[in-house]
Amino acid sequence: MLTLSAIPATSGVARAADASRWQQVLDEARGETVYFNAWGGSPAINAYIQWAGDEAKTRFGLSIVQVKLEDTAVAVSTVLAEKAAGRNEGGSVDLIWINGENFAAMKDQGLLFGPDWATKLPNWRLVDTAAMPTTVTDFTLATEGLESPWGAAKLVFFHDEARTAKDSLPDSAKDLLSWVKTHPGRFSYPQPPDFTGSSFLKQLLVELTGDRERLARPVDESHFAEDTAPLFAYLDEMHPQLWRRGKAFPRNYPDMKQKLADGELDIIFAFNPAEASAGIAAGELPDTVRSFVFSKGTLGNSHFLAIPYNASAKAGALVFADFLLSPEAQRRKQDPQVWGDPTVLALDRLPAADRQAFQALDLGVATLPPDRLGPALAEPHPSWMTRIEAEWTRRYGAGN
Repeated sequence: MLTLSAIPATSGVARAADASRWQQVLDEARGETVYFNAWGGSPAINAYIQWAGDEAKTRFGLSIVQVKLEDTAVAVSTVLAEKAAGRNEGGSVDLIWINGENFAAMKDQGLLFGPDWATKLPNWRLVDTAAMPTTVTDFTLATEGLESPWGAAKLVFFHDEARTAKDSLPDSAKDLLSWVKTHPGRFSYPQPPDFTGSSFLKQLLVELTGDRERLARPVDESHFAEDTAPLFAYLDEMHPQLWRRGKAFPRNYPDMKQKLADGELDIIFAFNPAEASAGIAAGELPDTVRSFVFSKGTLGNSHFLAIPYNASAKAGALVFADFLLSPEAQRRKQDPQVWGDPTVLALDRLPAADRQAFQALDLGVATLPPDRLGPALAEPHPSWMTRIEAEWTRRYGAGN
């Protein structure tokens, strides 16, 4: 049974699980408890993790404890503190849902289990690394097998057709600013460092910058003010026209979604093409909500699972990560009735029955088909997200 409680500190000697010796890993994993640190802000995602934990208990003898996080950086800080204290075995974090600057921080600080465990998982052969290069590159950084892809993501906007005409929708950051001025108080974004809000800032940065190649490199402080001047000039112009005049912001995506449902906002966004359909299926959004994207592209990335270097249950973490890559778990995750998170698997590599199960999924009335999602804009180097969040807080944080 999956327990969704806070974790106690654990102790003991962590065994050096080797994913290339899978039967040995399965044997070691049986009876282990895996403390899975994952964002806990979505009931649908929490329910999916509950299901996966129940399956892991039945199939592999694992106990999965979801440690619900508001910010992944909390788990990273925990592992870093344990390293500083010399706790190199028996760590309290076994598996983390991660990407971007948090992966970069753990990689830089030597906090990750490895090397190259992800590509040794039995289900790795099913990952669509060719069509989805973001499964092996995390915000410009090579993953080097230090994290296993779990799902795909792309920034998509939503509106309610009952209130907002399709022909009035913005098609770029510049259009969005004009739309907000014409519809004051009807748009906002979550306050950074919330992931969705920070992703919106990166979308603006990529669109407005004059040198996208510079964004693929670490922030150069000598050019930071110049590089971000268009972004902050844009926000200075936009904020007075936002919901509550930019003096307060939605807490996160679920809060923003509720404001769309309540009629407080007319356009919102998420990093999941199926999020609107999932919201409709869950009764959280009216069935008149539809998705749209900017025709010249929106941000795209993958999210991952990583194992800290000092995890207590490395074998169990490997087994659970592999199960979450299985066709069954990936198909269930993509079902908007469950979660709606896109798969990272190549369907042409799946057995016929699994492929047919994916193809039979009803992705929902509000989900754009792949050929209408538009280009995927590359994520900036992770240092941009951290630096922009800090500058945003310096400029606007006191207003909330």
